[in-house]
Amino acid sequence: MGPEYGGRVTTPRTAHTSELTQDDLLDARRLLDAAFDGDFSDHDWEHGLGGMHALVRDASGALVAHGSVIQRRILHNGRSLRIGYVEAVAVRPDRQRQGLGGQVMGSLERIIDRAYDLGALSASDEGQRLYLARGWQEWKGAVGTLGPDGVLHMPDEDPPLLWGADLDPAHELLIDWRDGDVY
Repeated sequence: MGPEYGGRVTTPRTAHTSELTQDDLLDARRLLDAAFDGDFSDHDWEHGLGGMHALVRDASGALVAHGSVIQRRILHNGRSLRIGYVEAVAVRPDRQRQGLGGQVMGSLERIIDRAYDLGALSASDEGQRLYLARGWQEWKGAVGTLGPDGVLHMPDEDPPLLWGADLDPAHELLIDWRDGDVY
């Protein structure tokens, strides 16, 4: 059994997308839609697939928290780095502020520490406080992407938060291209 939050027992689980059942995936998508108040797009959902998921279910089996980490690449100072990019982190609205987001992030951070050069994420205003309190650092340099037409500088993009990174902000971070939000 997992730790107790508000008197309700939760059970953490990590699994690759390929190991999740159709019900797991439907539960996660419903949770994300509820937590983001319908502002979680199909692109956002797709971005969270293909990697490792952290799922927290309560004692009744209901999904109460979710997050995933997927592999991406960044170019920085002449190097291509394999990063664990955190996606689709959410806690069911009636269970927020009970430590469940921290439980999900702890699982994802352990995966990043063991499998990637560093971690990155794009934080919502609501989530940023949690991530910074856990030791994530705001990138202070320029960002861009290596897209279909070459390098695209993104001066108006909110900088990502980084985990376990010792990068020089004098050199731009160029993240791999994808449909939807690049960061």
